[in-house]
Amino acid sequence: MSSQNLPQSPDQDQVPQEPRKPRVAVVFGGRSSEHGISVVTAGAVMRAIDREKYDVLPIGITSDGRWALTADEPDRMAITDRNVPNVEQLAESTEGGVVLSVDPANREVVHSEPGSVPKALGEVDVVFPVLHGPYGEDGTLQGLLELSGVPYVGSGVLASAVGQDKEYMKRVFLSFGLPVGPYEVIRPREWAADPSAARARIVDFAGEHGWPLFVKPARGGSSMGITKVSDLGGLDEAIEEAQRHDPKVLVESLLTGREIECGVLEFEDGPRASVPAEIPPVSAHDFYDFEAKYIDSAAGIVPAPLTDAQTAELQRLAVRAFDAASCEGLVRADFFLQDDGEFVINEINTMPGFTPISMYPRMWQESGVDYAELIDRLIQAALRRPTGLR
Repeated sequence: MSSQNLPQSPDQDQVPQEPRKPRVAVVFGGRSSEHGISVVTAGAVMRAIDREKYDVLPIGITSDGRWALTADEPDRMAITDRNVPNVEQLAESTEGGVVLSVDPANREVVHSEPGSVPKALGEVDVVFPVLHGPYGEDGTLQGLLELSGVPYVGSGVLASAVGQDKEYMKRVFLSFGLPVGPYEVIRPREWAADPSAARARIVDFAGEHGWPLFVKPARGGSSMGITKVSDLGGLDEAIEEAQRHDPKVLVESLLTGREIECGVLEFEDGPRASVPAEIPPVSAHDFYDFEAKYIDSAAGIVPAPLTDAQTAELQRLAVRAFDAASCEGLVRADFFLQDDGEFVINEINTMPGFTPISMYPRMWQESGVDYAELIDRLIQAALRRPTGLR
């Protein structure tokens, strides 16, 4: 009998396979002083990701830099009783770690424990890095992901570095004709070698632009380490506070006017700006500091009460800043609307907060892009974009 007439077992290779959902690794925590806010942001992002459309792999980076497999429990990643969470509370183990291959042909993630056989966790299609501050938002993680050949949400190495370092951010903006307020930089070697000369330079700066001054970490965020200084007597203490977060210190003059923010989001046809938001004066705080942002939930006004012409100009400047720094994915651009009616850009944030009270998602909600769609657009933009030079 011909074998052609015998019942044939199905060829396993011919059995239709369910298409695999894209796998999103949400990476959060990190070594910066913004560790806790990154955890809160990750919780909000993980709650919003469409689990019917994507698989999620949560990876936390501890305060000392260990990559840890964490529980997929977003509800544990919120601020409670004025305390911010941390990765150590969420890690499934106190030892071992998660390893991402640096071979572009292999996107598999492996979890290893001392004395155990490494466990493959599967391939990752895209990384959603929600780290804030140095060692994550500043181009370092982005460089690792470029070496690994893994697409990721947000800006690349250069834009992330420029967006983190406020000195070079301002230099780039000035070169593109964007309006920037007066500033000075105190470098760590200068302060260590001759603090009196640095003080004298700041006194001259204050003589030209007036007191008070704002002293802040040059590469910090979330308003941490910032001090408003009214005279020379508070300068040393303010510099020491800023240097707890970053050895390089930025000194800025007081810009009077209204604090206005604008979100930029990458669409298929390029970046677009959201409706703006205004940060009103916070009566319980001297300025919009960390506690006002995250603990006391200071409310912004969305949309900001601006004229149509002011809104259009702000949106133009926000997209201009996005392009000037070669940003991708998303940016929150912060401005001052001065008393003379002119906008001055304060800074951009290449990975703004995504907590439930954060201004970036609120601005896009008001612009017609709800939270879930916002997250989906960011993931899809990352999946469309190749790694490497582009």
